[in-house]
Amino acid sequence: MNYVRYTEAPARRAELLRRLSADGYVSSASVAEEFGVSEMTIRRDLRQLHHEGHARRVAGGASLPVGGARGLPFEERDHRASRQKAAIAAACARELEGSATVALDAGTTVAGVASLLSPGITVVTHSVPVIATCTERDDLSLIGLGGTYLRDTRSFTGQSVRDGLSRISPDVAVLSATAVDATGVLCANDLDAEIKQAMAAGARRTILLVDSAKIGARAPMRFASLGSIDLVITGDDLDSEQREILADAPDVLCVGGPAEAAR
Repeated sequence: MNYVRYTEAPARRAELLRRLSADGYVSSASVAEEFGVSEMTIRRDLRQLHHEGHARRVAGGASLPVGGARGLPFEERDHRASRQKAAIAAACARELEGSATVALDAGTTVAGVASLLSPGITVVTHSVPVIATCTERDDLSLIGLGGTYLRDTRSFTGQSVRDGLSRISPDVAVLSATAVDATGVLCANDLDAEIKQAMAAGARRTILLVDSAKIGARAPMRFASLGSIDLVITGDDLDSEQREILADAPDVLCVGGPAEAAR
């Protein structure tokens, strides 16, 4: 058989997107055979396209996302993998019981933790959704960190946020990530990376919340190694490749709900 070889990931993903747009579905097995690469490679490509909002992973391959979305703002990302994110947030809230002060990062999964916290906790955050939730609760104390507002993440950033974090020592820092791969924990830009690093530096314990679709995806900025994260909480629908990526994490908690859960 004559293979149409796509040895570079950008070319493969561009062709996968073209086929998704034309046919609405691609099969991992058939495309892997046609491209002359492993099925694991195609699954990795589809996972990245899913994470970017260009595709929706389904059994045996991928289909177009609902509405054919291309790139999702905070509000729409908040609905992706909603059942799994809710399960991750609930598991995190249980881990935080007994803590006096917790730092909550900006991120759609982390935002769900604030409403589930036990009374009496002091929350440190630069996330506008977390701040909004905490101001509605009379049983939480809030330290809000202000700075330059970023619309994409609905959070504040900059030197003033880093300075604020340098003066605070939370019991636990709860972090989000854009992706996790064999090189470590990744985010979208250097401003976000600096805040996450500052938040983790002052904490006694660090928890990473990440839905399973992000395991094996890619992002440009590495802000931590998996070995520096005390606990990773993710979905329970990991494949063997994703489990191998997480092998360097000291502790991993997998909870229910598929990453492709209905919106």
